Amino acid sequence: MRMPSQKSSEARRVPQRQRGRERVASLLEAASACFVEKGFEATTMTEVAARAGASIGSLYQFFPTKEVLAQALIEQYVEAVYAELRKLAEQSVPWSTEQLAERLCGFLVAFRKRQPAFVALESASIPAVDSMAIRRRVRSELQALLARRAPHRSEDEMHAAAVVVQQMMKAAIAIHAEPGMPGRQAALIQLQHAMQLYLHGVFGE
Repeated sequence: MRMPSQKSSEARRVPQRQRGRERVASLLEAASACFVEKGFEATTMTEVAARAGASIGSLYQFFPTKEVLAQALIEQYVEAVYAELRKLAEQSVPWSTEQLAERLCGFLVAFRKRQPAFVALESASIPAVDSMAIRRRVRSELQALLARRAPHRSEDEMHAAAVVVQQMMKAAIAIHAEPGMPGRQAALIQLQHAMQLYLHGVFGE
């Protein structure tokens, strides 16, 4: 876990009124676009404020530093990941194991495509972002999802299964992200097949 710097640990103001919440949403949207276009390091607070059509004072009022702004975006993205995993758990009840494996393999890849700023920030060195805590929370959501289909398994067994599935999901990201990879689609199909076989074993099918 990385320790927060003095600057990055400054508290941001949480708006109480609808107008303030709308302004914060606009600032976060502008920051997201800037981070995608220029990266975290090259983006300036002045550019974010200009893109949002806001004064620099208004931006600093809610986000004292660029690090705090980035942290707010990351929190927004990871909460969306958790919510989508819970939704996936509900939807997956009638699915076959093959359908579940397909969705799990593509889950993080699809999320990263929808949220390119998350990818830009993920690779940046941002203080006070506890990557391990995020990883553990995702693992916990996966464990709950898998346990629905394997009530005969112990908690320790399901935790181990969640670890394996999470690593397979990360492997799908790596395959998608490698530039110019020959046979990319074939590799993804084989990874999905491996996920299917593994889940069949976990579920006792």
